[in-house]
Amino acid sequence: MAEVQPGPESIPALGGEPEERILEAALRPKNLADFVGQHRVRKQLSLVLEASRMRGRSADHVLLSGPPGLGKTTLALIIAAEMNAPLRISSGPAIQHAGDLAAILSSLSEGEVLFLDEIHRMSRPAEEMLYMAMEDFRVDIVVGKGAGATAIPLELPPFTLVGATTRAGLLPGPLRDRFGFTGHLEFYAVEELELVLRRSAGLLDLQLTSAGFAEIAGRSRGTPRIANRLLRRVRDWALVNGIVSIDARTASAALDMYEVDARGLDRLDRGVLHALVTKFNGGPVGLSTLAIAVGEEPETVETVAEPFLVREGLLGRTPRGRIAMASAWEHLGLDMPANAFVAAPPALLPLGEETIPDWLQNAP
Repeated sequence: MAEVQPGPESIPALGGEPEERILEAALRPKNLADFVGQHRVRKQLSLVLEASRMRGRSADHVLLSGPPGLGKTTLALIIAAEMNAPLRISSGPAIQHAGDLAAILSSLSEGEVLFLDEIHRMSRPAEEMLYMAMEDFRVDIVVGKGAGATAIPLELPPFTLVGATTRAGLLPGPLRDRFGFTGHLEFYAVEELELVLRRSAGLLDLQLTSAGFAEIAGRSRGTPRIANRLLRRVRDWALVNGIVSIDARTASAALDMYEVDARGLDRLDRGVLHALVTKFNGGPVGLSTLAIAVGEEPETVETVAEPFLVREGLLGRTPRGRIAMASAWEHLGLDMPANAFVAAPPALLPLGEETIPDWLQNAP
């Protein structure tokens, strides 16, 4: 595992075209002062880091949770930069054996920041080794097998673990309890996304009107990563069409071409909604059946499209399947038929609830 210094230019390749990766890295803020949004988490984290610097010790372990694209990786880079410490990057899926984790931990230097993305996907043996490493800065290396096996203690230099997860509930309690600070990142307001876009436009040397910023921000699903991606696509459209200053009309035309509508729904989102209201009369319909109808894997529908549709009040999840909310027909420009399954239910049950509300039990 290569050791890298903190800073956007040192971010390893995470997928996508090389130029896109370079641009995405360049747009990342380098310190907390430049980080837009997440005021509560930023203020709390600033206090943790400042106290660690005053004590002259490594910062407490940090757990960052929240949906993808809100800045967890960026904050890990900032933590290393603020502590003037080297950064080591790995991920939960890459650590499937305790030996994998032991190799990483044993090569850490004092004060180094270890960033583990998707930490909830680590194997159980690796998690159990991490308990002692985080608390006592020590791991036990087992040598041999059977009755002759012996555990050799290995002392570790003090380090800071930064874990990132999109599903904090999957982390075992003993692991969560060992983090000194836990921050949950929330979706951004449109006004905050406009600030993100203004900063990015300055770095990309783009000219946008206030209405242009607002148009892109309104279609960005509350996520800075998506906002920056849409900004780059609008930039490309404007460049090809010879447009220097991007206004709302230009941004709207560009994003319409990329099939991102006014509320931020893309092709998959609209496909799921359209299938639900036209093929299944609003539901309820099972996830697998709905996924087949749109030609996607169930996991893709559940993890990519569904969270945003639920948050926008367009789709509901019930014990009997997915249902379309009344606003789904309106958004698609369709008239809701009189015999549609759902109009406006009084309440939706959270997933996992065993009881079924009367309106769902008595549905035709």
